[in-house]
This record gives sequence, structure tokens and C-alpha cells, in this order.
Amino acid sequence: MPMTPRERWLALLNRQKPDRIPTDFWGTQEVRDKLIRELKCKDFNEVADRLHIDGVEHLGAKRLHDNHPDDPQANIWGVRHRAVDYGTGKYDEVACNPLADVTSVEQVHAFKWPDPHDCDWDDFGQRVKNLSGRKAVQCGGYEPFLLYCAMRGMEQAMVDLIAEPQIAEAIFEHLFDFHYRLNGRMWELAGGKADMTYVAEDLGSQHSLLMSLDLIRKFILPRQKKMADLARSHKIRIFYHTDGAARDVIPDLISVTGIEVLNPIQWRCPGMEREGLVRDFGKKIGFHGAVDNQRTLPFGTPQDVRNEVLENIRIFAWPTRWICAPCHNLQAVSPTGNVVAMYDTIWENGKL
Repeated sequence: MPMTPRERWLALLNRQKPDRIPTDFWGTQEVRDKLIRELKCKDFNEVADRLHIDGVEHLGAKRLHDNHPDDPQANIWGVRHRAVDYGTGKYDEVACNPLADVTSVEQVHAFKWPDPHDCDWDDFGQRVKNLSGRKAVQCGGYEPFLLYCAMRGMEQAMVDLIAEPQIAEAIFEHLFDFHYRLNGRMWELAGGKADMTYVAEDLGSQHSLLMSLDLIRKFILPRQKKMADLARSHKIRIFYHTDGAARDVIPDLISVTGIEVLNPIQWRCPGMEREGLVRDFGKKIGFHGAVDNQRTLPFGTPQDVRNEVLENIRIFAWPTRWICAPCHNLQAVSPTGNVVAMYDTIWENGKL
């Protein structure tokens, strides 16, 4: 009897051989809408069924208040966004940085930080009850430096790590405290139904790390470890995301943070070659992604996509653990035929 998507994912996490290679979908709303339209489906659930996408269920808490008390046009962190049209869709870009002018730790503490418990917990409990049980459940997340950059401004955020470490520590601690208490409450109420959580930080550029290993070890890893330890105390697994050329930090992510799945495997970046990752880390972690969405999926042919998926099947051969997915969000420029080719190829060739 075929496994359910959840059974397939959990088998992989438990180092057991699933019936076939699991699959996942990452894509913008424009891509979802295009797939619904061009595949003549009523909704994205029908698209997922048509393409045999396992995917996951996302479990989160609904906020009672979505805006900052001092700025009704900003989110709970005081960050405003504006939609930027890039031709085939829109992205919400940061339009203001509420901590841009902060010059002291006292000002950091004086900021009106959001309350992690300002959530509709009755609604959350109902969401837990409504879980299908068919798909793996991802609950909670933690990606503080991305949020730090939005609140402080990216350039100043990078400067802070060297020139203003006390301010950096104060901001990081507030971000950590919020997510630690919010995640802890959700994981407690989930009652064992959450399978994994999303811990992330974009540590790699197209060519190298975005900051030194020393800075990552000082500002990023210690709190990641505490968050991951909390998750593990609830028997929740660590799904980790970092873009780009992150090869040099992977040993720390394994030994300190304790990641179990690494995403998205941008294998064209230096050091991220798939064979090397399998050789050096394949016995310790699983891999998620690895179908290139910067070149192959948007600009290749369906045959190019098929060839890459088949190549991944060979490189990530069992007992290496791999979840087939695009390496980050599909963009609307990717032809529907290429997306279909990816999922059809893994369906036809992914039995283990």
C-alpha cells in the first residue's frame, strides 16, 4: 500500500526508506494562479493532486492585532511594505525601517516590541483539531536576521555586527524572546501533531558567505541552538533554510544548530556541488530542493528539467535522503511545461 505524504516525509526524517522520493512545492502566488489556470484546475489542491506533490501543512497562530500600536500602516514590528511590480508579478518590499535611527541599547529596549501571546489561541486549537493527518505538519519559525534587516535597514544591520555589537545583541535578544515564547506556546498546544519547524537565515550569497564564520558563530548560531533545542524537547525536527554558497557553515549548522534537513541546495553556487554535499554531509542530514530555478526551470526546456531531475535522483540515491523540490520559490517566468516536467519526472522515476 502506498504511503501517505506524511508517512513518506516522516520515514525520511527517521532514516527509514520511504516508498518513493517525497516532493514539495515552493512558488509565488503568481505561479500558483498560473498553474491553476493553465492546468484547468479549480484550486491549488487539485494542482497538487495532479502533479503528485506531497507538500506539508503549515500550522500557525492567528494574531489578534496585526499592526504596530504606533503605526497602523505597519506590521507588528513597525515595518511598512510597498508592492513593487517586476513585470510578471509583485513583491512586497520594505518601505521603512523603524529602528534605523536607534543609537543606544536603551532605545532598543524602549521600542514597543510585540507580545508573542497576542494570538487567538482558541482558533489555534481548532486548527490543530482540523489537521488532516495526511501531510507532514510544519509549525513555527525563526529567521531573525532577515527581520533585523527590515527593522534596521540592511546596510546598517551589517555595520552593526562590527561597529555596534551591543545594539545588535539587544535587538537579536528581543527577536529571540518573541519567537521562543511564541513557538513554545504553539508547540505545547500542538500536542505532538507538529512534525518540524522552520529555522532559517540567509547566510550565503551567490559566491560566498554573507558574513564571516566568526560573526555567524557569535550572533546567529547560539540562539538558533536554543530554538532548536526547544523544538527537540517537543520532538519537533529542524528544517533549515539558507540560500546561496553556504558550504562553509554547514558543519556548524549540523554540530551546533542540529539541523536535520537542509534547503534549498543552490548547486550552481561555489561549494554547493551536489556530489560534494552528499559525500561530506549525506550521512548526517537530508536535502530539500536542488532543482535549479535560476536557470533550468525558468529558461531551460522540459527535457532540460527532466535531465536535471534524473541527475538528482542519481546523485541523491538512497540511502541519501532527498526531497524533490525547486531550489527556492518558483517564479512566474518559469513555463508551466517545465514545472509539470519536474513533477512528472520524479513521479515516474522516484520509486525507492
